[in-house]
Amino acid sequence: MVKFYESSYSYDYSFPAVTLAYFLRYPNPHSTHVLSTDVISRTVDPTTSRLRTVRIHRKSSRLPSAVLKLLPKSVLGNVRGGRSESYILETSEVDIKEGWMKTDSRNLDWTGILSVVEKQAFQRAMPKDEEGDFSVGPGMTDVRTQVMFKSRLGERLRAMRKTGEEEVVVEEEKKGWLSNWSTKGVQRSIEAIASRKTENQLGKSKEGMNVVLERLRNGGLVAVLEGMRKDRELTLAGVES
Repeated sequence: MVKFYESSYSYDYSFPAVTLAYFLRYPNPHSTHVLSTDVISRTVDPTTSRLRTVRIHRKSSRLPSAVLKLLPKSVLGNVRGGRSESYILETSEVDIKEGWMKTDSRNLDWTGILSVVEKQAFQRAMPKDEEGDFSVGPGMTDVRTQVMFKSRLGERLRAMRKTGEEEVVVEEEKKGWLSNWSTKGVQRSIEAIASRKTENQLGKSKEGMNVVLERLRNGGLVAVLEGMRKDRELTLAGVES
């Protein structure tokens, strides 16, 4: 089963400013779970002048308690208290002349339990000549977000049964009402829980982008970089504590 979540939003900022903010959005006060970001590759198409970037984000994550109750220990591995680190692969393509950007983000971990693929399409809303100004200028930018959730838990458990890795799929304490559930029922529950969590995270993502855009408006790149430095210090302090 596959579950989808879709939303649309408009930033009251120019397209060049929004695309720049996208690449500078981590860290910000609403993304303290993002530990690091690394650029894997960055190329410009010599014909179209489109910029293609591949990045990987390392995040601290916590599985919702409701999901933990649905999963056997053999699937959870060495996760302690639902906490772990996860990696997100992000691919983006920007056409600054035509005024659009497309992004694709997907989890590299926990794919045996749940795959989450987020696709975003940014589009210049007002065809104004922004003159390549990456400070916040006139114009608006629309963004459409689509997130796909797919639980592969059933496939994982069936494979483990065949290889003999799992003698008991559901532990004694998870029997009773849960043991009567079908695999598809568990998959649907995991997808529904992830969808609700994603809706909340997308709200924080918008707030984080607006923080970066406001810094651009008030102080340009210097203000953004200074804000990133302070946010990084707060994130590291939280990890150490």
